[in-house]
Amino acid sequence: MGLILDSSALIAAERKGETVAQLLKRVLAVMGNQETALSAVALVELVHGIHRANTPPVRARREAFIEELLADVPVYPFTQPIALLAGRVDAEQQSQGVEIPFQDLLIGATALHLEYAVVTGNPRHFRMIPGLVVKEI
Repeated sequence: MGLILDSSALIAAERKGETVAQLLKRVLAVMGNQETALSAVALVELVHGIHRANTPPVRARREAFIEELLADVPVYPFTQPIALLAGRVDAEQQSQGVEIPFQDLLIGATALHLEYAVVTGNPRHFRMIPGLVVKEI
């Protein structure tokens, strides 16, 4: 099994001043040695944060963090099979009155499709996805 990093875990690390290397070392110490990757959807969320930075130094710090992340961690695209899976999960959960925020649904579907766990700082929404392994950090 591998790990998909959720943007909440990445944003928390960046805000604490951690480097990507430090974050990955911490994740692997807790989760064991396995492939660690990123969903393209989480990358969108991170880039959004660059452009919402309120000062040039914050923007530069976020850009540097993402550059390091992209150099060290593969990014899995949002594909047709993942879209089909996300649509099914969303429909099934909504029929039971469960609404999963769209970005978390797509990140979770990516992990589920790959048979990976999601590593997150905010597990609540991911736990709404049946069969998804959720690891909190």
